[in-house]
Parts: sequence; C-alpha cells; structure tokens
Amino acid sequence: MKSVKLVEVNEENWYECCQLELTEEQSSYMESNAVSIAQSKFEPGLKPFAIYEKEQVVGFLMFNTEREELDGYWVYRIMVDRRHQGKGIGKRATEEMLAIMSELPGCERIVVGYHPGNMGAHRLYESLGFHDEGNRFGKEMAVIYQVTS
Repeated sequence: MKSVKLVEVNEENWYECCQLELTEEQSSYMESNAVSIAQSKFEPGLKPFAIYEKEQVVGFLMFNTEREELDGYWVYRIMVDRRHQGKGIGKRATEEMLAIMSELPGCERIVVGYHPGNMGAHRLYESLGFHDEGNRFGKEMAVIYQVTS
C-alpha cells in the first residue's frame, strides 16, 4: 500500500500544488488548485493540504472545518495529479483526510459533492463507505460518510 502524507499548504508547497494536473475529462469537474488555495485565504474554515508520496507533491485536497449543509463537514477538493493516478494514492489520502476530519468538534457526518459523471470519484467514495441519500446541489450529487465513534 502506498505511503501518503498530508501537509497543510504552505509557502514551500503551494506552487507545486498549483502545477498539478488532472486529465482533460476530469478538469471539467473541478476548480483549479490555485482557485482553491485562493478561496482558503478568504474562507478561514477551509483547510488545503498537499498530498505527498515520498517527498513529492502528487495531489491536493481541501475540506471545511465548519459544519455546512446536511449538518456535515464538507470535503471541497481531492485530486491526484494525472501522472500519479491509479496507484491508490487518492484512496490513502482520503482515508487520512477522513481520520483528520473525524476529530473535528461533534463530527458525525462528512459530505462530499461530485459530478455524477465522475466515475473515478464515485468508485473512490463508495469504496470508503460514503452513501448516496439522494441529496443534490445543482449539478452535483452529495454523498455522506457516517463517522463512527
């Protein structure tokens, strides 16, 4: 299993995060990492992280530390650079993120929204125990992970 480390975005890794690329198909589903990092500077509850494999930045994720819709904490972004996909990095990083988010105050539900056509995201979240309860926000479906204590 891949060893993955999450490091909060900082002055040393932010630019590497901005250089990460999705596949052409995936890029239509998600904002750029640069936009996400900028958003985190204006919404202090958002926490952006670089995903490292060994000492290399290979992905990016961001979640909210404040409860939102569906009385849950939301995952805003998770991506792995196109050159590093298919290696289990996204799943390991998501597991690490879920562990961190589960420690947020009163965390019972973690929610992530994604485009229904994004089958990679669908398979990932389903494999980690997220459930579709029929919640929809615009073009995105929202799936829920129940945190167990």
